[in-house]
Amino acid sequence: MSAPVAPLLVLGWGNPARADDGLGLMLVDRLAQYAERALPPGRVECLCDFQLQVEHAVDLAGRERVLFVDAAHGLAQPFAVSTVRPQRERHFTTHALSPEALLQVYVDVQRAAPPACTLLALRGRHWTLGEAPDAQALDDLARAQVWAERWLQGEVSPAAPPPGANP
Repeated sequence: MSAPVAPLLVLGWGNPARADDGLGLMLVDRLAQYAERALPPGRVECLCDFQLQVEHAVDLAGRERVLFVDAAHGLAQPFAVSTVRPQRERHFTTHALSPEALLQVYVDVQRAAPPACTLLALRGRHWTLGEAPDAQALDDLARAQVWAERWLQGEVSPAAPPPGANP
């Protein structure tokens, strides 16, 4: 008999060897530690990968809510939050899917609506191989963590403006 699926999933991706590209993975790790301390056991599952792939559609099954976490180019504020909805990609590949394309794979395979999904995009400024995130990136990460912990508690939604997101 398999264990029940955690109702909340936090799924982050990136490359920790490329400066800010690893911010999503760092946040997922912090949220896993937070969940262990502050939430009932089995409430949250945290997963990390280098990129989204079609196989991640299976990870969405049985969830109430999903938080996607990744670093993003071009954000003026420390982080941005948006609702994710299924959408077909113009090109098809089994690697490097967008969250929207992953949800479309879920719909196509499961023949059901996906769980409520939110994208938390972290401001990325530096992507150099072999560098660590700088002090500004870590400050942005801390701001996003506050919002994400509230998301885990069910206190915020993508429709609400993220507090602390302003630079």
